[in-house]
Amino acid sequence: MATVHRAKRLWAIRGMALIGPCLLIQCASAAPPGKGDGGLATVDLADPSPAPEWALLERQLLEKLHPAALEFVRKYTREDGTLIWRDQWPGMDGSDDGYESFYNFPLYYALGGPEEIHALSRKLWDAVTRQFTRYGLVHNEFDAYYDWMHHGESYTYFYFFGLADPTAAKYRERAVRFAGLYLGEDPAAPNYDARHKLIRSPITGSRGPRWVNTAEDWVTHRPVLAGYPLPYDDVPGVTSSDAWIDDARFPRILEAMNRRMMRSDVPLNLTATSLILNAYMVTGDLKYKRWIEDYVGAWMDRTRQNGGILPDNVGPSGKIGEHMDGKWWGGYYGWRWPHGLFNQLESTLIGGTNAYLATGDPKYLELPRSVFELVERQSRVQNGRVVVPQRHGDQGWYAFRPINPAHAVTLWYISQDPRDYRRLRTLTEGSSWDTLRYRKGKGDWEHAGAWLGFLEGRNADYPVQILRATFAESLRRLERVRRDQSEPASRDLHHWQQRNPVVLEGLVQLMLGGPNHVYHGGLLHCRLFYFDPARKRPGLPPDVAALVDKVTPDGVSVQLVNLHPSEPRDVILQAGAFGEHEFTTAGHKHQTVPVGQNRVQVRLRPGAVGRLDLGMKRYVHAPSY
Repeated sequence: MATVHRAKRLWAIRGMALIGPCLLIQCASAAPPGKGDGGLATVDLADPSPAPEWALLERQLLEKLHPAALEFVRKYTREDGTLIWRDQWPGMDGSDDGYESFYNFPLYYALGGPEEIHALSRKLWDAVTRQFTRYGLVHNEFDAYYDWMHHGESYTYFYFFGLADPTAAKYRERAVRFAGLYLGEDPAAPNYDARHKLIRSPITGSRGPRWVNTAEDWVTHRPVLAGYPLPYDDVPGVTSSDAWIDDARFPRILEAMNRRMMRSDVPLNLTATSLILNAYMVTGDLKYKRWIEDYVGAWMDRTRQNGGILPDNVGPSGKIGEHMDGKWWGGYYGWRWPHGLFNQLESTLIGGTNAYLATGDPKYLELPRSVFELVERQSRVQNGRVVVPQRHGDQGWYAFRPINPAHAVTLWYISQDPRDYRRLRTLTEGSSWDTLRYRKGKGDWEHAGAWLGFLEGRNADYPVQILRATFAESLRRLERVRRDQSEPASRDLHHWQQRNPVVLEGLVQLMLGGPNHVYHGGLLHCRLFYFDPARKRPGLPPDVAALVDKVTPDGVSVQLVNLHPSEPRDVILQAGAFGEHEFTTAGHKHQTVPVGQNRVQVRLRPGAVGRLDLGMKRYVHAPSY
């Protein structure tokens, strides 16, 4: 049986911990005094029952990823946390891969991983920063210059610190300083043109825009790019991609890229909105919110000016195609090179959803939606599956392949708009979501389609399947670690991230009720986040498991389990990772009460298993750590 009441709370001065029967950790914003009795709605779940299999597997994963992470770190890092690697590293590529090797450690802690992981994650961040500063790739603790696909891979790690503990002084100082690189606050890094609302180059960082790249900058990337299409077909004497590794022809590619690409803004730069939103959620300063509105709004205006087609290059005067002979395609990481559609989907999805999160205004979702609508109009059916164009060039749309469902699922999940669901279904026609087909990818977000199938009731076993598959993948990576006899100096940049045994997608989906973040720099959009009031920290308390099994436009349902047979557990549920949503009601069985806050406390009696139905208004609060 469930009982619901208001837990009274004593208020302390600002900045001090809250005390009383309902404890809140310092980093969780609290309901303002004077709202009712100033307490949290509290729900008691008292019915004991044997723990379901998914709960046992979830707790196993939360606990056993810890020794896996420690074994991985012992193998590949020195006592000071730096990677056991080489003394020198050339070019501009690489620091992202150093950070990526441990990028999800603070998220693991924030989900309920042990305290040791939190301290270790910060130590490793600082160590990678020092190491790649010595290599010359990092300057003033931020990547000296690179593109925002790679910056996004790096700084996802940094953003997760806000979920782990936003009160850390060094983190807060860095959050403000890093964002200042794109707000004109660092005279040595004039990356942003506030008048034209554009980022001045695809290659930016703590040393400012990089308008002229050298052969040395690209030295580590040339063999990789030899496997991609050429950026242009009209470079004299360059007719095949092996020109990247030909010292006689490569300078011609470089000259063309410098002349056409490097003095322009590109959609990829929308990923920088995560860095700015991170500072907004740390400080609450409205200048960051205004920057996001201005910059995302500028790309929406450019898309409208271009007949509804997202242009992939904008010159220094704000003119589309300014250095591309008027062509709206051909920019850096644009419609043609190197990945095509993939980058346009990710960058607009990150920018549009960040603006929605910052403002609560769904109009910004029209930016990523326009890209989906564009390729849907060009779609066709091949071998029973819908395919869409991945690239555009002088010959029009080409390179037709199936779309990655993760992007479409993420847009629909955030918008909850029936139009996006219809398009999701149309664009993924012929793909089965009924069972899990586990794929190994460094992004840890490849299974959004199968997760959606679970929410829709087509695979009740998905929680067990994804948790088993996740643990198996962690074990597989550990086996690679143990068998690794490579010489450190011979290891490539992806060596460590391919072996990181901390795999979290299943935990994010099941616990938080959302898809994992967009890998290349996205923030975590979810329905629920958890705090442990006894230990005053984020994450599920010991012995507690959670499964979100229903998501609707105005609600979420979660199963909660206390595996401890003789001790109760308290857990605080927050509406969204950043408190951006609001619980309207909390119900259990036949009892429902109003909430009207972005947090609710649940008391789980010993051995309790219960299901909580939470009414929700989405994106109604300013996001905050």
